[in-house]
Amino acid sequence: MTDTTSGTEKRRDVEVRQLFVEAYDILEPFFDPANQWAGHGHEHLAYRALHEHFPKLSGDQIFIIVDAARRVFAAGGKPAP
Repeated sequence: MTDTTSGTEKRRDVEVRQLFVEAYDILEPFFDPANQWAGHGHEHLAYRALHEHFPKLSGDQIFIIVDAARRVFAAGGKPAP
């Protein structure tokens, strides 16, 4: 996120930001209502899938990416490259 008034970067974890677009492509199906079973989402599996693709990420980093991906999906957007 860039502060529009000063133009400074607010993000602190550059590694997570660099992986986000790729991670979003992995996570998107877990948030899609078309993939629900009996009205239940698969969000809980998103954490496991992300950890399998990026085993070096910490639990906190995985949580941050999944949470951000959930918000981007809910807003109907796509992550900026």
